[in-house]
Amino acid sequence: MSKKVLVVDDEKLIVKGIRFTLEQDGMEVDCAYDGEEAVEAAKKTEYDVVLLDVMLPKLSGFDVCQQIREFSNMPIIMLTAKGDDMDKILGLEYGADDYITKPFNILEVKARIKAIMRRNSRKAAPVAESKVITYKDLKLDSESRRVFIAGKEVNLTAKEFDVLELLILNPNKVYSRENLLNIVWGYDYPGDVRTVDVHIRRLREKIESNPSDPAYVHTKWGVGYYFQS
Repeated sequence: MSKKVLVVDDEKLIVKGIRFTLEQDGMEVDCAYDGEEAVEAAKKTEYDVVLLDVMLPKLSGFDVCQQIREFSNMPIIMLTAKGDDMDKILGLEYGADDYITKPFNILEVKARIKAIMRRNSRKAAPVAESKVITYKDLKLDSESRRVFIAGKEVNLTAKEFDVLELLILNPNKVYSRENLLNIVWGYDYPGDVRTVDVHIRRLREKIESNPSDPAYVHTKWGVGYYFQS
């Protein structure tokens, strides 16, 4: 079954180039040229990856990302202005999984899309038995990739789930930010450790009743993060 990608950019030549390259690899590609069109497309189809430009008419890429996160955890890669760190951090804050800076090499875009698809297909592979971990009010189901706090489901992004799953499967083991970046995002990921900090903060806001005094994901100052069992 072919993979589906949504490409969102108001520069039609860029969209055309990305679409051609991805279709050459057998992917199905839908295109949107403004923010509202992108949200509508994402509501109709569960895409394997959304490639989303920050600067869009009608709704910004950040707004689109935020709205998609209200109903789906489909992977989102933001296209940001070259060297604009604030765009990258904001994209992660709004729930993006990755970012690529403009101008970009089309082969890099294709490689990053394929990397996310590979990771997700491995996670979707069937397992012999359901792996459910419960601690205090938190329940994590590795098979369905769902998390519950006090019986209520918490909507995590793919990367937030990956970070939590790694920590919870290795209780009391402290992971440095560099280790988390390499394990969860991959050794070829061009981002820096602030990516980890942003995801930990967002994760705590979702699973902790008091994020400044966490019950689950703790900080070992000067070392890294760990899940306390």
